[in-house]
Amino acid sequence: MGWGDLGAFGEPSKETPNLDQMAAEGMLFLDFYTANPLCSPSRAALLTGRLPVRNGFYTTNGHARNAYTPQDIVGGIPDSELLLPELLKKAGYTNKIIGKWHLGHQPQFHPLRHGFDEWFGSPNCHFGPYNNRERPNIPLYRDWDMVGRYYEDFKIDLKTGEANLTQLYLQEALDFISKQQASQQPFFLYWAIDATHAPVYASKQFLGTSQRGLYGDAVREIDDSVGKILKHLQQLGISENTFVFFTSDNGAALISAPKQGGSNGPFLCGKQTTFEGGMREPAIAWWPGHIPAGGVSHQLGNVMDLFSTSLSLAGLQPPSDRQIDGIDLLPVILQGKLIDRPIFYYRGNELMAVRAGLYKAHYWTWSNSWEEHGKGIDFCPGQSVAGVTTHTQEEHTYLPLLFHLGRDPGEKYPLSFASEEYQQAMGRISGLVQQHKDTLVPGQPQLNVCDQAVMNWSPPGCEKLGKCLKAPESDPKKCSWPH
Repeated sequence: MGWGDLGAFGEPSKETPNLDQMAAEGMLFLDFYTANPLCSPSRAALLTGRLPVRNGFYTTNGHARNAYTPQDIVGGIPDSELLLPELLKKAGYTNKIIGKWHLGHQPQFHPLRHGFDEWFGSPNCHFGPYNNRERPNIPLYRDWDMVGRYYEDFKIDLKTGEANLTQLYLQEALDFISKQQASQQPFFLYWAIDATHAPVYASKQFLGTSQRGLYGDAVREIDDSVGKILKHLQQLGISENTFVFFTSDNGAALISAPKQGGSNGPFLCGKQTTFEGGMREPAIAWWPGHIPAGGVSHQLGNVMDLFSTSLSLAGLQPPSDRQIDGIDLLPVILQGKLIDRPIFYYRGNELMAVRAGLYKAHYWTWSNSWEEHGKGIDFCPGQSVAGVTTHTQEEHTYLPLLFHLGRDPGEKYPLSFASEEYQQAMGRISGLVQQHKDTLVPGQPQLNVCDQAVMNWSPPGCEKLGKCLKAPESDPKKCSWPH
């Protein structure tokens, strides 16, 4: 979902009344970022509080390549990483994930091995349908065991876009919250719906209801679901004791536009890129009785901050034996403070750009290769900025491209290298980059090796359903990441 997809962020059709109301009752973050322009690394960052280059969710196969966790990936979240639910357990929390996990699908990477007590959802994206010979259909799990597969037991109609998955995920959330409230149990719910990820889907009652087509239908259903979750918290009398945060894992995928792509507002490009459209996200904090209504913050925030902020809310300290990149946002949310901190934009193992204050310096620019672009794959459709949206990897390490995001949020007008403004801003950013690189210890890359034998052939529980499939012989290869 993109920065420009909500009415509160200026989307013209105003089809997100519940999220807009959430913003009116809480705090809107206008400068909130994901840790990577792609799904898996940003989710790993959210749950570890660490940049993907530290937690292993990156590749070294080719320079500055984006990488995620398709079902033939061998890697996943390492045991050495401490995830938010593992730490919250120490304070007595019950933890549930609903929806997409995406941090590895082999048994050692299962979310219930990494701090979650319950799971209803899938380890991978809802791609398919597959023929179960070259590639198996993706499983859905309830806790330890699969309960079916996409397109077989959990239907997605690719012609109409109809699927009732968001309704299933909503009911799971409502039931879990009710159960925890009844037992007076503190809880952490990670509600990771994926209806706005292509192939986009919505339930029958939402199909055809949006001015924005199928993508808008999916956004409307997510909005309606968020409204029902917040109302449920209020009806149970626990809204003033429950902190809720809404955001996205990366910008809208303009590669799917216009029919299945969202809006990144005034920002350049979209998902897969380290331009603002790929990494600046809609973000809303809601906590009635604590967060002053109608707040708007220009704090530079990041999904990794949800790790540190959640620990702070639970009265816990972040681990001291590793570098944590997230900061505690409670002083920002509750007292309106601003904390000075940079934002680092990575693709793969390369630091592409850095933001400090209103200035953003690009050390590398690249949208995607000419070869991919020639196939019609375009992450910046209709947005060509000479020397900026490049189709070869352009290095600017010695003379970074610098933008003032206040005056130029669309990254169209680089500052003159000779200007005093450029010299002063780059003096500060260069120091931050040097400090960052001096302390950077990259994790073991998890997204380098692919093997068809590790795909979802026979997930736990397949025997009971008669859905086990025969795996091919193991044949590990370097994963190919064209972007």
